[in-house]
Amino acid sequence: MRLHVDQRHERVLELVRERGSLRVADLAAELGVSAVTLRRDVETLAAQGRVQRLHGAVVWPGDTAAQAEPRQESADGVVIGMIVPTTNYIFADIVRGAREAVGAQGGRLVLGMSGYVDTEDPMQAEHLIAGGAQGLLVAPSWFGGVPADGQEKWLLECEVPTVLVERSAPAGNPAAALDRVRTDRAHGAAVAVGHFASLGHRRITAVLQEGPHAAQISAGYLAAVRSLGLDVDEGAPTVREHGDYEASLDYLAEAVEKRGVTAALVHSDEDAIVLVPKLQARGISVPGDLALIAYDDEVAGLSDVPLTAIAPPKRSVGELAAKLLLQRLAERRSGQHPAPRQHLELLPELRIRSSCGGEALES
Repeated sequence: MRLHVDQRHERVLELVRERGSLRVADLAAELGVSAVTLRRDVETLAAQGRVQRLHGAVVWPGDTAAQAEPRQESADGVVIGMIVPTTNYIFADIVRGAREAVGAQGGRLVLGMSGYVDTEDPMQAEHLIAGGAQGLLVAPSWFGGVPADGQEKWLLECEVPTVLVERSAPAGNPAAALDRVRTDRAHGAAVAVGHFASLGHRRITAVLQEGPHAAQISAGYLAAVRSLGLDVDEGAPTVREHGDYEASLDYLAEAVEKRGVTAALVHSDEDAIVLVPKLQARGISVPGDLALIAYDDEVAGLSDVPLTAIAPPKRSVGELAAKLLLQRLAERRSGQHPAPRQHLELLPELRIRSSCGGEALES
């Protein structure tokens, strides 16, 4: 019969009192629970001062013989697991920011990767927790950036504190109650549109990738266009929709030559860098005929025509997500009532280079 959590705590105390110290793995096996569940029980009891933790063991308070054993460094610091779909693109700096924040507090960041396969997320989480992770930073492989068809279920069942990174769940979805830190990409798109407007552009377009951030960028772009009274050239294909760039290239060339488009937002940098020389080969100058802003600023400054770009605060996203998770773990250890859950959105910035030109268009 499975014990209630309070009964389990009492049984843990009884066994540790009798024996002085026990390995966590042995105690979990004796009680018939997972090591993850027992580790959480021990953390709770240790926070209350009823037991002590000691490099993989649980010790009765006052057992000086056990306390005299040397502590391993890995047992003193918090272990944070982080699951990301890749370490390329924005995630390299996000992981770096998280690692630095965890390390600054004496902890260790352990990485798991899903490869954009959503079924890998719970498997990576299970592996990290079994290996000692006490909390998780997670960028789930949700194609649209939000969960669909129950993709959030495993997160809600996770036994350790979790913070979403560059992902969110819509209001009404249970995962919306999780802590999260992400870039406000809609704001970034609006900043790009505002820059075009300040230069005198009145008819613009956006050529975007499919993926987790497309909805936010598109929403911000359209809201800013409406707010500023600009004309939108519609019908842009998804970048690389057909396995190459020809559809996007044909669309942009016709938009400039036949429909009066003078500015375009392109997500991402890599796509913009590919498109610029192809446009020039068609006789369309950047920025002379088409002002262009890239989104992400990973490599935008390295383009032959250095690209003005929207730059998400990638390292800060990782840093603040890690600090928020460390706060949750500290609350749990101390037994204090947790602070309200947080949804943090960081604003990207515009980095101006050559691809928009420097002077306003004549009206």
